[in-house]
Amino acid sequence: MGNLPGIVVMGASGRMGQMLVHTVLQSDRARLVGCVERPGHPWVGRDVGEAMGGAHIGLPVTDDAVGVIAQAQAVIDFTAPAATVATATLTAQARAVHVIGTTGFNPEELQKIRAAARHAVIVRAGNMSLGVNLLVGLTRKVSAVLGPEFDIEIVEAHHRHKVDAPSGTALMLGEAAAEGRGVHLDEVAERGRDGITGARDSGAIGFSAIRGGDVVGEHDVIFAGAGERLVLRHIATDRAIFARGALAAAIWGQDRKPGEYDMNDVLGL
Repeated sequence: MGNLPGIVVMGASGRMGQMLVHTVLQSDRARLVGCVERPGHPWVGRDVGEAMGGAHIGLPVTDDAVGVIAQAQAVIDFTAPAATVATATLTAQARAVHVIGTTGFNPEELQKIRAAARHAVIVRAGNMSLGVNLLVGLTRKVSAVLGPEFDIEIVEAHHRHKVDAPSGTALMLGEAAAEGRGVHLDEVAERGRDGITGARDSGAIGFSAIRGGDVVGEHDVIFAGAGERLVLRHIATDRAIFARGALAAAIWGQDRKPGEYDMNDVLGL
């Protein structure tokens, strides 16, 4: 086991954090070497297995990110933008693979992540699942084939606790649709409609976000033309698909050259 890549999970108490801990513990291709939470969190100092309501595994949750990352080969991070940017500095110093599933970054934060990628492998994706990344490729291709006479709308649904909108996956899909048309998403995105909006702008790519209940994740890309509609859909029913994809990315990143990668690279799409 000692020669397997050591994985650190950031934000171990969260929904994705706990799923990641379970996934790494069950893997025969990696070992769990650290679970990190913010200073003052009630899990700090507790055995992570017991904190999750299971058996003792002999690994306490820590708030010493510097210490555990220095001994790891990869860090998996589904936390918050500011926390992820701070972690990227540490992974760059440690030359550890940094798998980022966090979404909602602003341009300045993305620039800091790109700077860190000059020194270490960073795999960043708004969604780690195979199905979604196939959907991204299909969206790009269909957008290029159908052309601007088809209106594009992206509808996404997530659980009531999600804090950013549109989702990172929706933005991935929007970027793919824009690339298919040879335009920049920032120039054509329509993220909100209310009141008397007037007719739809030609060439716009619209976004709608639904939040409620325990929805894991649903994404529709709608191509609406005169007399017909084409709908591409992905439905996630278990967030374990994201954890498995993130772990695959952490393993894939071993011995790669520093740089920023995405799941297309990991999956060879």
